[in-house]
Amino acid sequence: MQIRPIHLDECEELGRITVRSYRHLVGDEPLGSYEEVLNDVRSRTVDCEVLVALSDEGNMLGGVTYVPGPGTSMSEFTDPEAAGIRHLAIDPSHQGSGAGHALVVACIERARGQHRRRVRLHSTPPMVIARAMYERLGFVHIPELDIFYSEEPYSPAEPLHLIAYALSLDDPSNSKQQAVTA
Repeated sequence: MQIRPIHLDECEELGRITVRSYRHLVGDEPLGSYEEVLNDVRSRTVDCEVLVALSDEGNMLGGVTYVPGPGTSMSEFTDPEAAGIRHLAIDPSHQGSGAGHALVVACIERARGQHRRRVRLHSTPPMVIARAMYERLGFVHIPELDIFYSEEPYSPAEPLHLIAYALSLDDPSNSKQQAVTA
């Protein structure tokens, strides 16, 4: 498997994979206007880094957006010492291949290389497997940073719960982090 920055001519393919992956989480139901956001990989490349995972045969397995800090179009945080992860998506036919883990580790390594102290991300209740992976890597839930999103297609009665996670990169006692760097 290879992890590398996306080529601009691959943005449409990753957009399709991202929509398929997110729809798969909710029983293949349409995601309303959010599908436009998921499909628009090219705009994420303007001030963030989009990484892709490729199989040994060169097939795209999925991708992720690495947010280098606050103040970008993809930032969901204002913490000047943090980096972020957005839109992790693995094609449903390749889930369980290790591609998601490899993409997250690549983001953690980039954050360390940029001397960030934390990596932040949000997940959702249906993302059970991804949340378990984040926790194995040492991410912890930060409830006070959770977001409840109630705009279309969600509502105040049934908002989307964005579950906040953070990984501290400067805690040497965290053995899970040491395993990530090994």
